[in-house]
Amino acid sequence: MNERNSKSNDDLKLTVHKRLLERLDLQEARHLPVEQLYQECSRQIDQLLTEMNRPLAGPEKAQLIREVLDDVFGLGPIEEFLRDPQVSDILVNGSDQIYIEKAGVLHKTNARFRDNEQVLQVIQRIAAQVGRRIDESSPMLDARLKDGSRVNAIIPPLSLTGPTLSVRRFGTIKLDIKSMVDAGSITEDMAKFLQACVRARMNVVISGGTGSGKTTLLNMLSRWIPESERVVTIEDAAELQLQQDHVVRLETRPNNLEGKGEVTQRSLLKNTLRMRPDRIIIGEVRGAEALDMLQAMNTGHEGSMTTVHANSPRDAFMRLENMVSMGGLNFPVTAIRQQMTSAIDILVHLSRLTGGRRKVVCISEVTNMEGEMVLMQDIFRYRQTGLGPDGHAKGHFEVSGIRPAVLARIEAEGITFPEGFFQQRVLNGATHTNGKEVQRV
Repeated sequence: MNERNSKSNDDLKLTVHKRLLERLDLQEARHLPVEQLYQECSRQIDQLLTEMNRPLAGPEKAQLIREVLDDVFGLGPIEEFLRDPQVSDILVNGSDQIYIEKAGVLHKTNARFRDNEQVLQVIQRIAAQVGRRIDESSPMLDARLKDGSRVNAIIPPLSLTGPTLSVRRFGTIKLDIKSMVDAGSITEDMAKFLQACVRARMNVVISGGTGSGKTTLLNMLSRWIPESERVVTIEDAAELQLQQDHVVRLETRPNNLEGKGEVTQRSLLKNTLRMRPDRIIIGEVRGAEALDMLQAMNTGHEGSMTTVHANSPRDAFMRLENMVSMGGLNFPVTAIRQQMTSAIDILVHLSRLTGGRRKVVCISEVTNMEGEMVLMQDIFRYRQTGLGPDGHAKGHFEVSGIRPAVLARIEAEGITFPEGFFQQRVLNGATHTNGKEVQRV
């Protein structure tokens, strides 16, 4: 019976949708204020329901109006999840499976598309908004929404489950370091150290797995870049939200219909070096541009930052080494590692722990080389001790007790830390015991 009612509602919505499109001037409607557009559509739908002899109660009519408006001007059934700031991921597997992530946990929703054709229309609408295309000849899409959320789509014949859509949310909740501290992702002492590193122009690499919060942390760190500096960002799909005024944002471009016109991160990075940047921020290195990034860090662009997918700090270095090798220059392994050691000052590793919570599990300093081995030392780390009754990982943050070698450079910039700041101790999310702030003199 429920299936029959659902099909009846879908048929009604589809009929109203089609007739509403026949009556509306879409070009003019898109320029109307939201309230006026809602009132006009509500009036038109009332007339249509009367003509069809299908009266609806107030809540049912309001829901129908919202769903039709989402179909006409939005992204269909997933539009309601885009309005929810607590949803961090939206995953569409064909027309009848829509999952969302809240607080690090995936949930299957009751929402669904009418059919695969509607999913494809939504994907093509997203592609059109950013000047890209998706069809059988180019069945994959990387794009972004107006709020900065990252979108990936893949359609048949590559996807056997029908058109598939993944939305990573950005920009719905304006996070700051205080929010991350309150969420237990980092402590105030760790944040103060990272703030000092950014202000002292340390080169920082952020590593972690998918969904661990690398881009979020990169956005946080970028807030401490002085307003007087020129920053250039390079991304595949623009999602960074820097707060400075003097920011130049660059985005890669895929091939056109003729298979030409591709612009890669590496070519953008080479051009960036001629744009007089003070700092370069690469959303994520995943190829031969790693070599150019290291060279930029070594040639006067201190304070640059990037992210890399990796399971540990050591894995991050191995991945960077492999990506440099993809440049085809056949550098000796020792030369590559020497360049990485010289270029990278701080490596921050994030992890998504059991239960879904994201934490900065390690802040490491790159010191030097011993033979062919890159040496790193942990300054701060998170030690997991077990699982809580709620199924989430439990543990504590701690200071390793090692005095960073970069401290001399930080202090040279007039930034000081309280006495005992780097003594070995457990943090437990609290500030330094004497309550003093990092001081800038």
